Amino acid sequence: MKTKIILKASIFFLAILVLSFAGCKKNSNTSVTTPDTTSIQNLANDEAQVNSASDEALNDINLVIGGGQAKDKMTDLLPCNATLDSTAVVQDTITYYITYNGENCNGNLYRTGQIEIKKHINTHWNQAGATVIYTYINYHVYHILHPLKSITMNGIKRYENVTGGLLFMLGTYIDSIVHKESGSMTILFDNTTTKSWDVARQLTYTRVNQKLVLKTIGYGSANNYNGLVMWGINRDGEQFYDQIIQPNIFKQKCNWDPCAGMKSVAIPSIPKGDTITWGYDENNQPITGDACPAKYKVNWYRINQSGVMYLTLP
Repeated sequence: MKTKIILKASIFFLAILVLSFAGCKKNSNTSVTTPDTTSIQNLANDEAQVNSASDEALNDINLVIGGGQAKDKMTDLLPCNATLDSTAVVQDTITYYITYNGENCNGNLYRTGQIEIKKHINTHWNQAGATVIYTYINYHVYHILHPLKSITMNGIKRYENVTGGLLFMLGTYIDSIVHKESGSMTILFDNTTTKSWDVARQLTYTRVNQKLVLKTIGYGSANNYNGLVMWGINRDGEQFYDQIIQPNIFKQKCNWDPCAGMKSVAIPSIPKGDTITWGYDENNQPITGDACPAKYKVNWYRINQSGVMYLTLP
């Protein structure tokens, strides 16, 4: 009798052990691994920062080649905390140098380095089709609230006044002005990595309530991707393609922060990517009226996982 009791008890405990092991194995197989979205966040922030620095440079270039009336009738002839020099005419080209050493006029960006502008002496920037070539020379930029998150840009771009006209004419003489910029640049990020990016943007300027509004779309193509605004290698060594799927809107009254629009970024080697929607407040709600944004929404995916996050504008 004792043998039977011991045998039954042994079978009972063995069954419990098997079930317990099976349960642990099941839990292990169904555990969810939190995806690493660091590179997606880095790329989104990097692009926002590069756009901000590039738009500030374009404002200054417009100011110089537009005869000092490019941004607004009340602005000074020169960018803030910068000097302007020109060289003697060589053949048919004059070269200007903007040298930076301090905050921009809005007081939100700190800049050092130079921008070189080459212009044909017989080209007047208000003419349709007028083109200049500009070069970033160690153009170092950071937001004054985030001094450790800097970028340094070098590279050459072609800048065209498609429609003609000067920005100060908007709202008085003309309704809109279209520019195009294209080229490539190397970017040194704050973690000391250097990567190469290509750019192809069309910029349409209008004026609302005495302030400029900028709408951008992409027109680049690479590796079967069209409508690209930026593409290249991100700071994590991954090839990316950035397409604007709804025109991106930037406002002068909001320090040229992106206020509306959508774009999609693909990193096909993983695969992973995101769709960015601009124009959110501190509470992760869409801005309305004349409000300026504080954040933007990122719908991300990585292989078979996805999610949503809200990031603060750099």
